[in-house]
Amino acid sequence: MVNRIVGWVVLVPLCLGLIIFALANRHFVVVNFNPFAPVEGTVAPGFGVPMFVVLYVVLLVGVLLGGTATWFAQASHRRREKHWRREAHMLNGELEKLRRHNGQASSGPLAEVDDLLELR
Repeated sequence: MVNRIVGWVVLVPLCLGLIIFALANRHFVVVNFNPFAPVEGTVAPGFGVPMFVVLYVVLLVGVLLGGTATWFAQASHRRREKHWRREAHMLNGELEKLRRHNGQASSGPLAEVDDLLELR
């Protein structure tokens, strides 16, 4: 429900704003990757692209760089999660082995929760 509210209240107006910006800025701008080249009016070296394309490319590069930085920053969290998931799987296997050894039949995953609750 919250995702829908965020989608309608934030994302839809943002998308509409980007579309309006693109329609209002269709004129060509000169894109030059050499900061030392002299800019002399309309004879500037480079190539012309619509201004909204420049904006969208910059936004896309920013999103990709931010996502990559976040992915690298969360590497330690993913590593710990993998470790604990592996340990939980190993302990679950040991619990099943002990139950089979003691002659107890497990009735599924809820039996483990019931056993844990009985210990308290």
